[in-house]
Amino acid sequence: MGTVNGLPAHILLVHAVVVLLPLAALLLLLTAVWPAARRRFAGPNAILSVLVLALVPLTTSAGEWLEERLPRTELLHEHAELGDTAVFAALPVALLALVIWWRHRETTTTGQRTYLAPLSVTVTRIVAVLAVLIAGFAAVDTYRIGDSGAKAAWTDKVSSTPAPEGPDGD
Repeated sequence: MGTVNGLPAHILLVHAVVVLLPLAALLLLLTAVWPAARRRFAGPNAILSVLVLALVPLTTSAGEWLEERLPRTELLHEHAELGDTAVFAALPVALLALVIWWRHRETTTTGQRTYLAPLSVTVTRIVAVLAVLIAGFAAVDTYRIGDSGAKAAWTDKVSSTPAPEGPDGD
């Protein structure tokens, strides 16, 4: 995917990933540690997380298309390298969101857990710890990728001093 309405697709897709991946990570954390959130958001977050997982390769592919058309800089190279790590943040978020949804679904359809039922409390605690770690990693990774992209796009483009005023005082 190259362009959408004349704009590089990466510029449009990246906004979806930057918003939706941290949102999915936050919902992952909430559904892992808070039963009321689990009841309400486990299913929607499983769908959202899988959607984000599908968006990441589209976004990085569009980014590679754009990278081929821009002058090579160290900042752009760093951003492209960091961008390739997004899938390693989105994949565990999606997998654990599906596990949380499945465990919740199993409880609501049968009234009790059958899969690893004797270890249910232990598994719930392990899932909660994993959710904290995975959500934290996804948030930090998204920030690092976005920060490097902003630096690649805007370094040397904006001055720290205001532009001189025009003849109208504008």
